[in-house]
Amino acid sequence: MSDPTQSTFRALADPTRREIIQLLRHEAMTIAEVSARFDMTRAAVKKHLTVLSDGGLITVEVRGRERINRLNPNGLAPVLTWLQIFDQFWDDRLSDLKSAIEKDTQ
Repeated sequence: MSDPTQSTFRALADPTRREIIQLLRHEAMTIAEVSARFDMTRAAVKKHLTVLSDGGLITVEVRGRERINRLNPNGLAPVLTWLQIFDQFWDDRLSDLKSAIEKDTQ
């Protein structure tokens, strides 16, 4: 996937991956440390971490045989940019509503 927004949303679509992000928000963890928090195989956790990495939401540092996973808060930038479209949409709608109410009360 070349679209960063698409890969980020794909990564966020799964509740397990969102939970992993919450864990990594507090501290960097190895695959084994993340796996210990879930009732799934280490291979399944590794797949989730790969999707999160592909989505730019985590970074992975290789230290010898360990892979240290860290939250990359900048990875949420494509999502925030996309959501700003709707922020402007609601600002415009609320402004229109305010104008309509003020017009009716005059």
